Amino acid sequence: MRKAFALCLAAIIALTCVGCGGSQDAPGENQEGAKPQYAEALDVLDAVVEAYGEGELFAMYGGDQENAVMDAPGKFDISKAEELKATLGLPESQVSNIEDAASMVHMMNANTFTGAAYRLKEGVDMDGFADSVKSNILATQWVCGQPDVLIVLKAGESYAVTAYGNAEIMEAFKNNALSALDGSEILVEAPIG
Repeated sequence: MRKAFALCLAAIIALTCVGCGGSQDAPGENQEGAKPQYAEALDVLDAVVEAYGEGELFAMYGGDQENAVMDAPGKFDISKAEELKATLGLPESQVSNIEDAASMVHMMNANTFTGAAYRLKEGVDMDGFADSVKSNILATQWVCGQPDVLIVLKAGESYAVTAYGNAEIMEAFKNNALSALDGSEILVEAPIG
């Protein structure tokens, strides 16, 4: 009986060590065991939306005009430079610095909330990108009411997230983004007006 118990205990210990042993990372994880980076800009906004609590999220659409999706963020065609500028506030000078984009816009009024995620090309200065977006948004002439706040944050090493809108909605977005996104930090937070 003792021999059987000892063999069972040895087998359990061996299996436990095998399960905890090696330091192979799960697919997409880095050596420090951090969460995987995002495959595309849409994944960034999806992660933020998933962090919202019940009743906290607003009606939205995502993507560009041709490929809009309802009630979710959507992929934005980066070949539409004029629409990137007009809809998301991305300066024309920054269009060539992005590889991918996604958006989420308040269904009733874009000035209430407009958010975007951009994967920047390798070597693009994240702080320079943020400053350029800030200058462009702060210089905008608003038609249907003025947004209260602009936020630009970094998510990981290659994603920038921009958002502007109503102060209360922006506070919820900022908190959810910071809690949901790997390596996130605020680069710009500024009042508009």
